[in-house]
Amino acid sequence: MSVRIYHNPRCSKSREALALLQAQGLSPEVVEYLKTPPGLAELQQLQRQLGLPARELLRSGEAEYQALGLADPGLAEQALLEAIAAHPVLLQRPIVVRDERAVIARPAERLLALLAP
Repeated sequence: MSVRIYHNPRCSKSREALALLQAQGLSPEVVEYLKTPPGLAELQQLQRQLGLPARELLRSGEAEYQALGLADPGLAEQALLEAIAAHPVLLQRPIVVRDERAVIARPAERLLALLAP
């Protein structure tokens, strides 16, 4: 089983999810997305794996969200993903990917369904 977590070590929810994965005996690939931001193609794949609209990948409480006018409901999916690619702080966290599926692990227990066979 291949497991990857898009992780921010300063975020308590992200640390909880990583700890839960490790408690399950897993050694996930840890992507510190603020240090190595995902590109547009990777974000598009994450969106497909999550099965969510791009807007749900956004952290609306970040200053960049307001500064970039991302609350505008008329913005296209592509524009939202491009904003995340340019400003990775906007990416929801943590995101856990297992094979071809993914989940935003808030709360961390949401990832248990992803890990179930």
